[in-house]
Amino acid sequence: MTSSTDPFSASVIPFEVPEQMRAFAEKGVSQARDNYAKFKDAAESHNGTVEAVFNCVSKGASEYTSKLMEFMKANTTSNLDFAHELLGIKSPSDAVELWTGHARKQFEALSSQAKELAELGQRVASETAEPIKANAAKYYKPAA
Repeated sequence: MTSSTDPFSASVIPFEVPEQMRAFAEKGVSQARDNYAKFKDAAESHNGTVEAVFNCVSKGASEYTSKLMEFMKANTTSNLDFAHELLGIKSPSDAVELWTGHARKQFEALSSQAKELAELGQRVASETAEPIKANAAKYYKPAA
């Protein structure tokens, strides 16, 4: 037999939720679902942005490394050619002339290479920032 104070008893009068409370609860659930959907979309968008950034960085690092290897090969070849020419020199004045010419060429080459690497680094940084800017523009409107 059940007691009259037992909340699970069939003798307890069923509780009815007022319509205003029900509407308030439904509105809260609806807002929670909408907020979750927005959060999920933002998270997926941010994940896409992170992937795009890593792809840009990876591609840029590969380009930069490739360019460094190209420059290292060119500089090594130039120095070996210089050493080979230096071995065939007959007089000290020819050696000074060859040395001066080689030093000038190397300075020009190194200046050009440094400029090219700086431009490549700036381009990679700019390309890497683009996905971040595009994603941020979706969520943050510029101040008027």
